[in-house]
Amino acid sequence: MSDEDDVRRLALALPATEERTAYGTPAFYVGRRMFARLHDQPGVLVCWRADLGEREALLQRDPSVFFTTAHYDGHPSVLVRLERIAPAELAELLQEAWEARATKRLLEAAARERSDSPDAAG
Repeated sequence: MSDEDDVRRLALALPATEERTAYGTPAFYVGRRMFARLHDQPGVLVCWRADLGEREALLQRDPSVFFTTAHYDGHPSVLVRLERIAPAELAELLQEAWEARATKRLLEAAARERSDSPDAAG
């Protein structure tokens, strides 16, 4: 349901995000910290989580979408099968990954911007 173009569009819509290359694949950074990257396995995204508990919750919730490998043991990231995740859920996942890696200053600025937006008054 989602693809690499969705990842790029959604990730780059997040504040202070830029695309670079990591491990030979497109990766998305907030400042100097990577929060997501396309895996070398086609159709798979590596997405950071705030902690291992969040990762485990996703793995338990839907193993057809979320998985991991031994390489990521002890690392707070999850692998995502893009063809099995809806764009809205992917957007939420990327937002959470961004929040897990952004600096406190960026998080505060993003929160201020959201509270100042006309949609927030709704």
